[in-house]
Amino acid sequence: MRRCVIVGGAELGEPGEIRAYLREDDFLIYCDSGLRHETALGRAPDLIVGDFDSHENPHAAIETIVLPHVKDDTDSCYAAGEGLRRGFRDFLLLGAVGARLDHTLGNLAVALMLEEAGASVVIVDGYSEMEIVSKEAAVPDVFPYFSLLPLGGAARGVSVTGAKFPLHEAVLGPDSSLGVSNEPLRGETARISVREGKLLLVKVKRG
Repeated sequence: MRRCVIVGGAELGEPGEIRAYLREDDFLIYCDSGLRHETALGRAPDLIVGDFDSHENPHAAIETIVLPHVKDDTDSCYAAGEGLRRGFRDFLLLGAVGARLDHTLGNLAVALMLEEAGASVVIVDGYSEMEIVSKEAAVPDVFPYFSLLPLGGAARGVSVTGAKFPLHEAVLGPDSSLGVSNEPLRGETARISVREGKLLLVKVKRG
């Protein structure tokens, strides 16, 4: 099945590195100011979504959904919902994490919404890959660091093996930094499991 790539307006990171994540058959939705990344990504939109408060509507010969300025959902959230309505269950979010902490947290909520709808979702920026873990995940040693942060309350029964700081049946609560900045052991793959709750896994690409 094809993957849906949602491009927001936050910084991408090094363009060549980000382009390497794209697949030839990806369906790309550009959200409003995400259109500024079209040249860097080298890919035309399949769909444009936005209220165009931060980027001019290009009025291109491309399917465009114009949203009202006053609305409940962000452009990215609407784009994610549109991707689900079109049958996509595999998502990549680009330009979703940046200087605006409020937008970053809002896009994490979008990722959580997609995951709870049964979709797989990965967020990529210049420093990391992020995904939501509700059962198991792995971190190869190509990533020098990784962090585990609870989403929506405490995560229980968290175990980590193959890492500098192993865990066994730990509880990671929203008031704890226990899961921040772990390291896969050299030559090994760190294994993560969670019995109850959800974790945001942040795989850091460089120190």
